[in-house]
Amino acid sequence: MSLKAFLHQLQYEPDKTKPQDAEVDWENAPLPYKLYRHLPVFPLASDIPLQLTGKRERGKPTLRDIGYFLWYTFGLAQLSQSVAEQYSGEEWASSFQHCRRFVPSGGALYPSEMYMYLKLEELPNGIYHYDAAHHRLVLLREGQFDSYVGKALGDRCEVTSCFAVAFVSTLFWKNFYKYNNFSYRLQGLDAGLLIGQLLEVAKRFDFETGVYFQFLDRAINHLLGLPEAEESVYAVIPLAADSSMEWFRHDSGHNNRVSSAELCSELPILKHDHYMRSKKVLDYPMLTELNEASLLDSALSFKQLGREQQAVHQNDDHLLPRVNRLTYDLAAVCRQRYSPENEFVLEAMSESDLAALLQESMTSYPYRNDLDGSIQSPIPRVRLYGCFYGVEGIRDGAYHYDGLAHALQLVRTGDQRPWLQDGMSLDNVNLFQVPLSFHVAGDRGHLHAELGYRGYRIQQMETGMLVQRLLLAAGASGMEGRPLLGFDVSSMNELYGLPPLGQTSLIQIPIGPCRNRSRLEGSLSQ
Repeated sequence: MSLKAFLHQLQYEPDKTKPQDAEVDWENAPLPYKLYRHLPVFPLASDIPLQLTGKRERGKPTLRDIGYFLWYTFGLAQLSQSVAEQYSGEEWASSFQHCRRFVPSGGALYPSEMYMYLKLEELPNGIYHYDAAHHRLVLLREGQFDSYVGKALGDRCEVTSCFAVAFVSTLFWKNFYKYNNFSYRLQGLDAGLLIGQLLEVAKRFDFETGVYFQFLDRAINHLLGLPEAEESVYAVIPLAADSSMEWFRHDSGHNNRVSSAELCSELPILKHDHYMRSKKVLDYPMLTELNEASLLDSALSFKQLGREQQAVHQNDDHLLPRVNRLTYDLAAVCRQRYSPENEFVLEAMSESDLAALLQESMTSYPYRNDLDGSIQSPIPRVRLYGCFYGVEGIRDGAYHYDGLAHALQLVRTGDQRPWLQDGMSLDNVNLFQVPLSFHVAGDRGHLHAELGYRGYRIQQMETGMLVQRLLLAAGASGMEGRPLLGFDVSSMNELYGLPPLGQTSLIQIPIGPCRNRSRLEGSLSQ
């Protein structure tokens, strides 16, 4: 199968990405976190603050700050135990328990991992893995790597001015064992959800951030000691305390002709032992081939795509009221995060409630990245659509949200809940109980013309980043949301009239009030 055909299948025929007779070997399941062995470890502070108000004292971050930052970004936050069905009066149905993090993940499998290049006074400079299971740092490679990381980024970033660089990777087997080839789509979304959370947590610590989607993959993987057949970095995010730092020097990559191979030769190969629990790891040739096709070996391949967006007002736009931005404690919203299924409860909603949710989601979404460079108001590569029912002051129907104009553009009138429910491939959510059903849409060609096969995973990551902002805004509004991929994409494209626009629906997120399922829950912080 060609890679283009495979991506088409991931998007429109997900049932074909998994053999019909495939059965999940639950006994062979890997751990949802990576465990390195026989390496120096540095415990992180466990007295996690209960609030994140964005009032950290200015100055160079400490190891304690990094510990708090990592825990709220990707730490194991809570142990939750619940039952699948209601109590019948005779015996409990099967129960399940898992460790929750503050970002959702398909099947709670968390294929992403986090690594850090840290330059702090309290520990040796070097490359670390964030061991989420034990909330500690594991030293993988000691040393000062400003020049190496800078070259891997095409000399577009002042790495010497950064106190840390975060690396978000994907460990392929962690969710391939369950989802087979469909895991490739999930892996990009999971990475994006994690990056979205990282950026929001960084704001509360007054960290300056920039996301680099383009880098010399083999050089970065070599630095971290990642075998590319098992794991590969998807995004590099430097962190700085200086708000005046220059982030994306556009012409630097053209003068830097170092290749991945040349850069890799500067450092010895790392071979570390890690434990994943699985006794047998199956082959995943399509994922390996697609990852190989997405790698960049030269900074000359780096591109900037950003274009300044202009406000375009249409006569039939429904202008939403300008409301104050939501003020909320990120820590509290993270702790209460819940992904409802049949627990949604239909309640009345006002126009100002919807306006606040949309405004917060899209106002918080813009972020520094190497595709847009220094453009102040770039055109977003992902767009937000939604079907709304029972919102006071807004006609029931399907809409496109114009964030710049803060306006709803009517696409189709009427109650669209029957259409949405009919398009579900699973009956795990009753959409008739949901007032707001959102869809994130993007380029139908997955940015292939501009970025090749790397465009697909970047699109999935940007989708995940927007979804995380939407979920946080929903939580701050007293509601919850559940990201879904089990829907008929072609049907949703028709609903919103996307094909003529060259767009396709990428994910569905029903949002509304809900009643939580009965469960036992305990925090994993002190």
